[in-house]
Amino acid sequence: MLVVMKNDATEEQVDAVIQEIQNMGYRGIPMPGAQRTAICIIGNKGPVEDTQLRAMEGVKETIPVTKPYKLVSRETQAESTVVTIGDVKIGAGEPVVMAGPCAIESEEQALTIAGLVKEQGAKVFRGGAFKPRTSPYAFQGMGEKGLKILRKVREETGLLTVTEATDQDNLPLVEKYADIIQIGARNMQNYSLLRLAGQARKPVLLKRGFAATIDEWLMAAEYIMSGGNTRVILCERGIRTFADNTRNTLDLSAIPSIKEASHLPVIADPSHAAGRRDFVIPLSKGAIAVGADGLLVEVHNDPAHALSDGMQSLYPEQFAELMQEIERLKKCL
Repeated sequence: MLVVMKNDATEEQVDAVIQEIQNMGYRGIPMPGAQRTAICIIGNKGPVEDTQLRAMEGVKETIPVTKPYKLVSRETQAESTVVTIGDVKIGAGEPVVMAGPCAIESEEQALTIAGLVKEQGAKVFRGGAFKPRTSPYAFQGMGEKGLKILRKVREETGLLTVTEATDQDNLPLVEKYADIIQIGARNMQNYSLLRLAGQARKPVLLKRGFAATIDEWLMAAEYIMSGGNTRVILCERGIRTFADNTRNTLDLSAIPSIKEASHLPVIADPSHAAGRRDFVIPLSKGAIAVGADGLLVEVHNDPAHALSDGMQSLYPEQFAELMQEIERLKKCL
């Protein structure tokens, strides 16, 4: 249920409603809006008796929320969320491009690629320090050493950084060094990790699991937001289907579906969807055309010798072409 306060409701009246909700055995989470504050009630297993709440000072109305996810629902918050990190705004209408290698391999490699993608207009540098791989024999990442390289990238280039936390042990490290904490597809329903991410002070980029429905994805985001972290960015990275022409199938319909159901920003990862670099630019343009708030793209200065996902990493000149195509597409849209 959503308790909508009047435009002129005072902070004391909002606090009183939250206290009453707690007295009822639930949690009340305030969600300030452009016009008024709403309070989302969570923790209830059935309908909430709202007679007392509607009678309280400052309350305009109560609205039942029909979706199982509440905090992420557009029923709860009509205005789209904009995640602001420094001078970068994700969800504000201008597509934000996050680019870099799949994995941090060395300081020289990271700084070289960071300089290349920044020159072309990327706002965020991506690079894995911890790599959950299908094979236990594949490169698993540089760990904290890789995170320190990410920090140096930010210091020397000014780019924000995003990297994946793979478990509860390394999430605090990722939060310490990176600007955005990524939760990967394999961990989308790792509820212990999601709860810990909900306590973090950094924004969280939540990838869709490769067999997850839209509702399951949004419920995973609900876990994070219910922990108090409201800065969540969703990432469509392709789902597993019967098709074998690509690594995964990029579900472009998920982007407008999310926009309809949730106020959270959503970006696309065409690199992991395609699994091959020649499809990355077309899929990127498709994602922007249907309303994606940004892209997460893999770029490498020497893909043939990359330690992870070289086949799907763009060459620097291809990334430059992608950024030019995005500018043309923005003018058309």
